Amino acid sequence: MMRFAAIGLALALATIWTPSGAHDHHHGHESYSAGEPGDPASPSRTIEIAMNEMSYEPFRIEVKRGEQIRFVLRNVGTEDHEFLLATTRENLEHGAMMKKHPNMAHDEPNGVRVAPKKTAEILWKFTKPGTFEYSCLIPDHREYGMTGRVTVK
Repeated sequence: MMRFAAIGLALALATIWTPSGAHDHHHGHESYSAGEPGDPASPSRTIEIAMNEMSYEPFRIEVKRGEQIRFVLRNVGTEDHEFLLATTRENLEHGAMMKKHPNMAHDEPNGVRVAPKKTAEILWKFTKPGTFEYSCLIPDHREYGMTGRVTVK
């Protein structure tokens, strides 16, 4: 009888457990290197970015410190692509994690995965000066050149 209870418990746990790569990924950042999530009630400038194999258009963007941008991200390619706004170092570190968990979905205000022929939006306020990047961290996409630059003046 005890053996059947143990088997039942193992089956119950197996049905509620999923591999770590299958979960949405949320860092729980207190702050972000490139600024902060935008406020939908505040004015913003819209920048459209086309994502395809393996580039972003435009590749380079300039914004003013304190400016809020509504990124409209259009995946015009045939594969899933991501837009993750951070420092180069952060994106390289996160990309290494993505190689271990390639199906990781982002649940953060500075990142989104977009399916082919779909559109997503990110609202972002650039509160810090510097150069930041947007990058696709799906394994090998960044390495094939899928990065862009944001300069905040």
